[in-house]
Amino acid sequence: MKSTIPGTGVPIAPPAANGGDRQEASLHGEILLRLRDYVVEGNIPEGARVPERQLCEMFGISRTPLREALKVLAAEGLIELLPNRGARVRQLGQRDLEELFDVMAGLESLAGRLACETITDAEIAAIEQLHYEMYGHYLHRDMHGYFQANQRIHESIVATARNETLKMAYANFAGRIRRVRYSANFARKRQRWAEAMREHEAILDALRRRAASELSDILFQHLRNKRAAAIEHLAEPEEGAPASL
Repeated sequence: MKSTIPGTGVPIAPPAANGGDRQEASLHGEILLRLRDYVVEGNIPEGARVPERQLCEMFGISRTPLREALKVLAAEGLIELLPNRGARVRQLGQRDLEELFDVMAGLESLAGRLACETITDAEIAAIEQLHYEMYGHYLHRDMHGYFQANQRIHESIVATARNETLKMAYANFAGRIRRVRYSANFARKRQRWAEAMREHEAILDALRRRAASELSDILFQHLRNKRAAAIEHLAEPEEGAPASL
């Protein structure tokens, strides 16, 4: 799978000579972003230990900022911190996936319904732009770019629902299934990637028309289809997964 990790020993972003909180915050954010991508894109097997020394060499950083980023990923549900033993990638079983995707389907369905009541024309235009950006990545078979745009679309719909409780609940569960949501696009028994793209066309169309009930149903089914693909991919032999795009 495509990785955003730089070459061995190449620092992500050398800090400014005089340091400062702003540079440190920027560096922390970039480490977190790239580490999250690295885990989500399946570069470390589920249930496997996080290779801290190797990652430090790849990022060109010390273990302190890496471990700070790992704490954030643990809070998001992507990894588990092991007392005095580092961290490992969280492994989800079929029942875990069924329950998590059902909850996410309910949250996104509600978000779509509420968004149709409050979304502005400018916000619809912004989501439409993300949609075409995602479609461009799809045409170029760029799964990394596609997934990033895809997640921003879903997050934007949730944000335009203007319900902070819903937004917090969504963020809590989204992190826990981000990795498997990415890998579900590789399910071999169905053309899930193309199927998801068609579903997003329907999502955008319903959003433009502010068709609340229709959008709610489409989003619920979209997550149900993703759940089926994720479970299907979970059952596939590990060696069958594509190594790159």
